[in-house]
Amino acid sequence: MRIYVNEKPVVVNERATAFGIRDFVKKDADIVVLNGFILREDAPLKKDDRLTLIIRGEIPNEEELEALLVARHTPGVHEKVKKACVGIAGLGGLGSNIAVSLARLGIGKLILIDFDVVEPSNLNRQQYFTKHIGMKKTEAIKDVLKNINPFVDIESKDLYLDENNIKDCFEDVDIIVEAFDDPTCKATLVNTVLSKFPKKYIVAASGMAGYFSNNTIKTKRISSHFYLVGDECSEAHPGCGLMAPRVAIAANHQANMVLRIVLEEYEI
Repeated sequence: MRIYVNEKPVVVNERATAFGIRDFVKKDADIVVLNGFILREDAPLKKDDRLTLIIRGEIPNEEELEALLVARHTPGVHEKVKKACVGIAGLGGLGSNIAVSLARLGIGKLILIDFDVVEPSNLNRQQYFTKHIGMKKTEAIKDVLKNINPFVDIESKDLYLDENNIKDCFEDVDIIVEAFDDPTCKATLVNTVLSKFPKKYIVAASGMAGYFSNNTIKTKRISSHFYLVGDECSEAHPGCGLMAPRVAIAANHQANMVLRIVLEEYEI
């Protein structure tokens, strides 16, 4: 029968077991992952199982690396995720966190758009480091993502999005993610996408400021192709700032909704 070992097809005996294949293929492997789950004891294998063999501390070659990066994924996920193209409008607290999560998922292509530079007050919630201060966010985030998953195709656009360029920028993407700070920019992007791209999905956010309850941040399906994340009321203002925990919670709601759309799981 056919199974996959580190994502390569291999024909094995129908009585083969995970540890038996490990001992034959890579006997020094001390992490054995079967269909996304780390095994503590041996298990029989079935047709089309995904078996990943890892040696702790070993730096894999480029051929192996991508398979090992997605070893903990549920079977069948990576094939779909790898084909997806996602556009992110804004690379601040929401956008940089979303980009990191999607890169870790192994999204095939990211189109990343922002016009700003990294400055010190960004570091309390955005996925940048002190070395990035003064860099364009489009360049800084590419540096971050390439150190997470070098197999993601990244296209960046250093520009200010408005109703005149939104259509051209997102013509080729499957899903658009709104990640702006400014409410007017949020509304412009959402309204333009819904009118110009009625068949594309957009995932937006509103209300993640402060240190209020985690549980008020929700994902809602507003219409067939429009999802909104947040509590819809916690706007940043003097005395109520933006901080990493709630911003990251909202960003990962958005990233998870993107994943669900890619996997054709459209319901909340």
